[in-house]
Amino acid sequence: MTITYKPELPKTKQPIIIIGASGIVKDAHLPAYKMAGFEVFGITNRTISKAYAMAEAHGIPHIFTTVADAVKNAPENAVYDITVLPDQYIEILEQLPNGATVLIQKPMGNDYKQAQAIVEVCERKNLVAGINFQLRFASFVSAARNMINQGLIGDLYDLEFKVTVKTPWELFPVIKQHPRLEILFHSVHYIDCIRSFLGNPERVMARTTKHPLKDLSSCRSTIILDYGDTISVKINTNHDHDFGTQNQESYIKWEGTKGAIKAKMGLLMNYPDGLPDAFEYVILEEGKQPEWKTLELEGSWFPEAFIGTMSNLMRFKEGTDQVLHVSVQDVLDTMKVVEACYESNKNGGVQLTKLN
Repeated sequence: MTITYKPELPKTKQPIIIIGASGIVKDAHLPAYKMAGFEVFGITNRTISKAYAMAEAHGIPHIFTTVADAVKNAPENAVYDITVLPDQYIEILEQLPNGATVLIQKPMGNDYKQAQAIVEVCERKNLVAGINFQLRFASFVSAARNMINQGLIGDLYDLEFKVTVKTPWELFPVIKQHPRLEILFHSVHYIDCIRSFLGNPERVMARTTKHPLKDLSSCRSTIILDYGDTISVKINTNHDHDFGTQNQESYIKWEGTKGAIKAKMGLLMNYPDGLPDAFEYVILEEGKQPEWKTLELEGSWFPEAFIGTMSNLMRFKEGTDQVLHVSVQDVLDTMKVVEACYESNKNGGVQLTKLN
């Protein structure tokens, strides 16, 4: 059995200009680009001192005072890597040259209406634009996708995300007080990943809740995506498991008619240090008891999966990839599902008092 899961790299040189100097740049973007051998040409940030500090720490040769300055001095074939919060996307996109290549940090806006406006700008300016939903490219997701595409576990009929961890939201002060915290900034990864396997659901049922002792808009969610009578898809997240690591859980599970796959997402456990990932699978054989096996994979979600999103964008731009998997047009449907989750959360289920 041969499993292919590592991203193919672009064949052309496409220097990167990073717009934003947040923690995700330091922890994921820059380490991933270094691993892949991508050239980071320059960086800019509203608080310019942060751009200087990031450039000095990571050997970035050029610091630009504004987005306009970065565009003016951009090399040929540059890729713009936007790593700021959603409210700034449109303002930045409007300043990029028509036809530019750009990777935008997730989520694609604070709501579906804003997501539509982002797509409008990208299409009007003819931008080659993708959203950085890198979980699609994590090694364990890519390996599972390859196995499923080969038909090794048969027809997929059950897909589950389960996360029971302690998330230190204080490490993310910029988004901690966001009114749409859990689904928009966390479970959105799982919604997007599910769509990459199954397309759009018919309906969505969701409930997202607070912790009684924490000043957060939401930190636990249960989401059911309806794909018909034979496919069960659910997301359960609990970021409030403050009881040690013994019973923490963080996994994706795919079940099919011929086998199953379970991938442990170690990154989210014992955060921010994380635990090792694990990839297990079982393929049914007639007359034999099911036997789970382990496949050793290289790389994880952070930072290696960030190579995948940027590689796909660059390869699509140069013509070696025919599909831009995280195009703004595709991700618009992810944002539609997110909006449906919040509508479901708001409107609720059937009240028992209304039943006779």
